[in-house]
Amino acid sequence: MQHRYIVLAVLFFSIAQSIAWMQMNAPILWSSFNKYKWILILLGIPVTWIYMTATKHAVIGFEGNLWPSRILSFVTGIIVFTVLTWWFKGESINMKTAVCLVLSAAIFLIQVFWK
Repeated sequence: MQHRYIVLAVLFFSIAQSIAWMQMNAPILWSSFNKYKWILILLGIPVTWIYMTATKHAVIGFEGNLWPSRILSFVTGIIVFTVLTWWFKGESINMKTAVCLVLSAAIFLIQVFWK
């Protein structure tokens, strides 16, 4: 396992997930974004490149295995979604969401540290 590549993958997945969160939720949260839907749609092109780069780094980091990269993407997405939803929408983390976050962290730790 090459931790440097896994760290890069988490960074790229976090950036892509953040942009995707804005693409999907900005028009709902702020009506002024409805005027700029095409800009948000066109952001899909660089976001796709970022996801591809993240996946490449994750696969290298996990020694050629695809499943850990998918799980890493999922867990990163859950964490980014939670933080951005709390930050911009003010939705608090209830017990059910907290348990899901702990389980997501456990999934991540299993993928990284279980040999």
